[in-house]
Amino acid sequence: MDTGGQLGQHARMASNRLDASAAAPSAHTLDRMSAQSEPSREPVRPSEPVAPADPTQLRIYDAERHQVADLLREAAGDGRLTMEELDERLEVVYKSKTYAELVPVTVDLPGARDVLPQAPAGATAPAASSGATVRPGSSHSDSGSVAIFGGATRKGQWTVAAQYTALAVFGGVELDFREATFTAHETELYANCLFGGIDITVPDDVAVRVSGVPIFGGYEHGKGESADLPANAPVLHVKGVALFGGVDVKRKPRKKPKSKD
Repeated sequence: MDTGGQLGQHARMASNRLDASAAAPSAHTLDRMSAQSEPSREPVRPSEPVAPADPTQLRIYDAERHQVADLLREAAGDGRLTMEELDERLEVVYKSKTYAELVPVTVDLPGARDVLPQAPAGATAPAASSGATVRPGSSHSDSGSVAIFGGATRKGQWTVAAQYTALAVFGGVELDFREATFTAHETELYANCLFGGIDITVPDDVAVRVSGVPIFGGYEHGKGESADLPANAPVLHVKGVALFGGVDVKRKPRKKPKSKD
């Protein structure tokens, strides 16, 4: 019996097993290698919504729309709004998405502060993308133009009071609102003329409501409003009497700033 040969064969088999074990990495080693080869990943955290600084830019819900609608109906019942104004404002209310869009239809009514949140003090709210601007509470504003046997003109950069009166008697008044700054979201313009005329120019991003009374005269509002007029655009209410005279409201694009070349 060749004992030495068997021992040698067993020794070679053990040596082969040791070589195979050394050549194949262990499962623990594979895990370590895999962890080292993969880049570290930070846990993904969902982004938190940032609340706007101006609460009037928050979205409203249906119950608040109905609350504002009730406020408008109450104002119409008290005689503060005509039925035509009520219908126009209700249409804005039910199309609105933010509190800011409800400001123009409630700013001139009592109780609006109890319904809508207030913008931060001193905030300037552009009402239209093209540049219509409202600065509530401005102390430096013009409140009227009078022309008697003569003429009066207001154009360029000027500030309009919440209530403005234009009177033309045997004369003419020209008002250009394209570069004007409004002090309220809704402005009442009382345009009265006797044997005279009043020409009013309004930019495309301002809503106009004409309800004047012509007596042997005319109250003209030529071009209608743009279809994409923002719901929170300033509103100009033109009222008054034209007796043997005329009030003409026309729209023109805003003046482009002059280049410095």
